[in-house]
Amino acid sequence: MPETPERLLERLAELGIEQRTVSHPAVFTVEQSQALRPQLAGGHSKNLFLAPRRPPAPFLLIVLEEDRKASVNALARALGAPPVSFGSAEQLMAQLGVEPGSVTPFGLVNAAPGAVRVAFDRALIEDYAWIHFHPLTNTMTTAIRPAGLLRFLRCLGHEPQLFDPLAAA
Repeated sequence: MPETPERLLERLAELGIEQRTVSHPAVFTVEQSQALRPQLAGGHSKNLFLAPRRPPAPFLLIVLEEDRKASVNALARALGAPPVSFGSAEQLMAQLGVEPGSVTPFGLVNAAPGAVRVAFDRALIEDYAWIHFHPLTNTMTTAIRPAGLLRFLRCLGHEPQLFDPLAAA
């Protein structure tokens, strides 16, 4: 059974990780989420859940600044991953426990270590005091400090990778 948003937020609190969460109408795209910016200052992302075309390579979750433009296969090559395609709704639910429109690095709470490789746009992690992600549902957004997010993912057994997506363009 996938983790619930409430339990996810409790786990962050148990680890002493500072976060703020707001509820809002469902948003499915970066464009729709931009209407929320006045109450959510900081870095925002687009999250790409990618499936390897040649298993048994791990799935790939690429977390980019929201306005980055790049080919998914160029990003995969820059990360040394095999060719990829967008993961299906079934794969997304099986690996991250979320539905399309709710892709988030917080979904790694549901993934076995090594099953999903996560790579962050270095600028998103290094240039913002707060970054924002859905806490497993697209009707809420959680602001978290980058160091807190990385610590949480490491506590789950995932080793986040930082990279420069401009080098992949």
